[in-house]
Amino acid sequence: MAELGLENVHLSFTGAPLLSGVDLQIHTGERIGLVGRNGTGKSTLLKVLAGVLQPDEGRVVRRPDLVTSALVQDVPSDLVGTVESVLRAALADLELDGDWEIDARVERALSELDLPAGEEVSTLSAGRKRRVLLAAALIREPDVLLLDEPTNHLDVAAIEALEDALPWRAGALVFITHDRRFLDRLATRIVDLDRGVLTSYDCNLSTYLDRKAALLESEARANAVFDKKLAQEEAWVRAGVKARRTRNMGRVRALQAMRSERAERRSEVGRVEARVQTAARTGQKVITAKGLTHAFDGAPLVENLDLELMRGDRVGIVGPNGCGKTTLLRLLLEELRPDAGTVHAGTNLEVARFDQLHGTLNPKLTVQENVVGDGEFVTIDGRQRHVLGYLQDFLFTPDQARGPITRLSGGERNRLQLAQLLARPCNLLILDEPTNDLDVETMELLEELLVSFAGTLLVVSHDRAFLDNVVTSLLVFDGPRGVREVVGGYEDWERLHTAEEARRAEGRATKKPAAAKPASAAPRPSAKAPVAPAASTATSNSARPQAKTPAKATPTLPKLTFTQKHELEALPATIETLETDRDALVARMSDPDFYRTPPAQLAAVRAEHEDLEARLAAAYARWEYLESLPKS
Repeated sequence: MAELGLENVHLSFTGAPLLSGVDLQIHTGERIGLVGRNGTGKSTLLKVLAGVLQPDEGRVVRRPDLVTSALVQDVPSDLVGTVESVLRAALADLELDGDWEIDARVERALSELDLPAGEEVSTLSAGRKRRVLLAAALIREPDVLLLDEPTNHLDVAAIEALEDALPWRAGALVFITHDRRFLDRLATRIVDLDRGVLTSYDCNLSTYLDRKAALLESEARANAVFDKKLAQEEAWVRAGVKARRTRNMGRVRALQAMRSERAERRSEVGRVEARVQTAARTGQKVITAKGLTHAFDGAPLVENLDLELMRGDRVGIVGPNGCGKTTLLRLLLEELRPDAGTVHAGTNLEVARFDQLHGTLNPKLTVQENVVGDGEFVTIDGRQRHVLGYLQDFLFTPDQARGPITRLSGGERNRLQLAQLLARPCNLLILDEPTNDLDVETMELLEELLVSFAGTLLVVSHDRAFLDNVVTSLLVFDGPRGVREVVGGYEDWERLHTAEEARRAEGRATKKPAAAKPASAAPRPSAKAPVAPAASTATSNSARPQAKTPAKATPTLPKLTFTQKHELEALPATIETLETDRDALVARMSDPDFYRTPPAQLAAVRAEHEDLEARLAAAYARWEYLESLPKS
């Protein structure tokens, strides 16, 4: 039996229906990625599932006593109180085992999402508020979890932690995301919302995109055949009238039915048509920073940074939330005075900037007024275009263009900001989280635009696939090591960081006194398994006179027995086998497709992995203990 379902659900506000006879069944253990173009109604569908919106027709079917929780895309205006009080309020309608369970859940949520318990939510940044709402959704431990853009305003480390945590939770998950790696790793099923209709795909993202493209191509061919037939029938009926012949009324009725079918057809959502207008070339050096230092409330954000941004560079900026990524952008643009150091801008700079908080959009103005003000035309590549035609390139209808931006979804607002950004030439693009809420098709178009852009690009993003596809180098906020420059995209940084961490771990291990390990054994993993007693370390003191009585060699340790000798000889092979099994399991768990398996199988594999780690740690401990015993 499904946990939650929709049966023949219809819903519309103005214009075309958002949901047209939708059916959907959600079962325990499923992780459904809901995809579709911006403005097609994905967030609306989640609200129907959550019970926030009621359908015009059809039924929402729930299992009795079903617990749901939802993360909405926009932060509610009435979100008040401390962080802890908001989390406790999220548990108010649940029957829990006393205050101790409430306290435990709240403490765990505060710790896992690094939230300040006593701070007023109203004083937090948009990103921190979203974290509070995410914690409030997770803390309920629902049967069905509904997440609308959960990665928005999260840093990469938090996104990866969420990716790791969600597959292990019980229940079902339905989520909307623009993050392709997040979607590809988590979704066991992809459900596509297109022109009010849901289609389910039991595959990963790349296969879905191929199947969707094939479906649209087939639809286009069928429509072309239909339209040709309709044109022939229209020509026939006109000829019949002109010749005053008696017409076949059955054929006329069939024509009327074809006309109705054509009128009801909803065309495929178009593709954004845009290009970046490149201004006159800048000098070779675009921005030069020397000894750049800046702190906030005494905490250093940027320290003694030297940077040369050259013409044509495409640089990504990554790091945890609050580390200073946006501050660095403002320093480089000379919007903020550094505590120390200098910034020098090159010649002929024409800067265009995308703000993740939509700061360049005026909510009091219409869509078209946000692009041209009181005017009616934009100049693109030296030619004037009417603003309505220009906005149609960004998929805004004339009615939308004349309407307020308050009616736009998050993705549509991002599209509008792109239209605003690209309406004038530039040679330095500054993008602060440009991918938030964009659908996959628009994001891929944005990537194509940026790759073909002849100017210089600085982009802050948490979208790993976007960074890999667009940038040629990274500025990484790497904790105590400061801001580092890394050649390549995010995957290149991951490989470098992993290798460095492995070398540091190996260095720490070699500093500890230990017996030499067999050549076949890999570095010992960190484990919390109990260990066997190890030999005590003797303290030498040459100034102390030696005792006259003969000292006994390691009197607290027995000699190695015959059985232990054979056990010691066999242990290296045992360790090697355990490591081989563990490495194979880790490789299997590293495959994104692995996380599409049912939760029960995931739990079994996780238990097997923990068992292998414990056995391996115990084998190493036993080997070291036996090595320490005196040989007979």
